[in-house]
Amino acid sequence: MAKQNITIPAGTRDFSPAEMTRRSYIFDTIRAVFRKYGYAPIETPAMENIESLTGKYGEEGDQLLFKILNSRPHEAREERKAKMREAFETSLKQSFNSDVLTEKALRYDLTVPFARYVVQHQHEITFPFRRFQIQPVWRGDRPAKGRYREFYQCDADVIGSNSLLNEVELVQIIDDVFTALQISTLIKINNRKILSGIAEVIGEKEKIIDITVAIDKLDKIGVDGVNQELQEKQIAAEAIAKLQPLISFTGDFEAKMQLLENLLSSSEIGKKGIEEIRFVFDTVQQLGLQTAAIELDITLARGLNYYTGAIFEVKANEGTLTSSICGGGRYDDLTGIFGLPGLSGVGISFGADRIYDVLNELNAYPESVGTTTTLLFTNFGGEDTAYALRMLQQVRRAGISAEIYPDTVKMDKQFKYADKKGIAFMAIVGESERQNQTVSLKNLKTREQEQLTLEALIQKLSQ
Repeated sequence: MAKQNITIPAGTRDFSPAEMTRRSYIFDTIRAVFRKYGYAPIETPAMENIESLTGKYGEEGDQLLFKILNSRPHEAREERKAKMREAFETSLKQSFNSDVLTEKALRYDLTVPFARYVVQHQHEITFPFRRFQIQPVWRGDRPAKGRYREFYQCDADVIGSNSLLNEVELVQIIDDVFTALQISTLIKINNRKILSGIAEVIGEKEKIIDITVAIDKLDKIGVDGVNQELQEKQIAAEAIAKLQPLISFTGDFEAKMQLLENLLSSSEIGKKGIEEIRFVFDTVQQLGLQTAAIELDITLARGLNYYTGAIFEVKANEGTLTSSICGGGRYDDLTGIFGLPGLSGVGISFGADRIYDVLNELNAYPESVGTTTTLLFTNFGGEDTAYALRMLQQVRRAGISAEIYPDTVKMDKQFKYADKKGIAFMAIVGESERQNQTVSLKNLKTREQEQLTLEALIQKLSQ
């Protein structure tokens, strides 16, 4: 029998216990900041009805949806197969959207399902509604460094408020999270109204989506690639020429604002975007940030169609990962597509998997992260084991993570087990310790050993 080649789908990953401990550290850090700012947790299903997702992310986003084939168990098998065959043949000529084939898809992000949730639960919600959500999402993208088909997002959104103070607070949350994770970051901000104003003054108002999708790829494909894509989208050569000073412009915040004010003096929506970005930037500067830097990036577009105001993108200043590790923005009427118009929201999303990759590359985890057990009790068998079990119970009740080696084996094997697991301390419990009602505590890093009472042991490790 041929040996089976066991693999997992490209763009997905397994995580070992040590890796999960590191990921839990990231999730716990982000969750703690969200709670500190008054956000409440929710969860939504992994799958959504396909009509809830399509048309919300643009043409490219729709192509990346993981669609789920229908099972139709209530239909006769042959009838179902005939319908599937007919629908598939049709899909080869058109798009893969027949409801005979698929009615559901895995969620592409957490924001659109959140908008659906708000509409469905609007009578249970107190507005403005502040929620956070930490769950996986799926995209049929081509796997690459920092790009996965299954990954976790950690979202925080405020919906039901137009106040720009929400944008300011989200910048503070970003700064708090990355300060806690010890990652130096650059927060880039822009405003979709500014981009709409630019499209208006260059004479391509109706092509705003095509322009933003192309500009959003500037870091990946460069200026020439952006210009080529704009040409392919039938953007006039004169309009593309007018965009060049914006694409290549460098300078500080005030210099960029002066350029925009001159360019957008005839655009009301553009001037509104300038006003909003100035408020956010000035307020953040007055309050101050701990470790993050903030800058206005005129070319920042964020490719998702639903953004209408401020947009954010965060990149790590260290390491080789060039992709964003956090992003977000304001959406004025995302709930309108589900039947509840006029409800503005703004949110950010931390990419947990990319943050994980950055921390791994920088080896920036605290020393305590990576181990699940602090203390290992030895197992010598008989009455010594019974005594160790009673102590183990008290240690755990004191909140210290501890375990006992399950088998009565030589000490050398028990020490090797502790070393491989990265356990910090070993509690040696033999006949002498049992008779004296003590424990010999060995620091496996320094190799120092001391004899302690149970109370002293708990006090020492609790510190």
